[in-house]
Amino acid sequence: MSAPLLERFLEKLCPHQFSWPHSASNGQDYQVCLICGSAFAYDWGTMRRTGLLAIPPVAGGDLRAGRGAPNK
Repeated sequence: MSAPLLERFLEKLCPHQFSWPHSASNGQDYQVCLICGSAFAYDWGTMRRTGLLAIPPVAGGDLRAGRGAPNK
């Protein structure tokens, strides 16, 4: 099985538990699944996820970026 096909299959199996909505440096609002890491666009007007993002945005204060890094 190709990797993208396998990823889509696994996304369907994930029960998705989402983080609080975040804003990327480009202004895109999104939520990330805490289990599988999939990123979904978020609309504050309707307060709903609007669709899966192909490329997850990079947040200015992304907490995952510093995980495991030594403290200086």
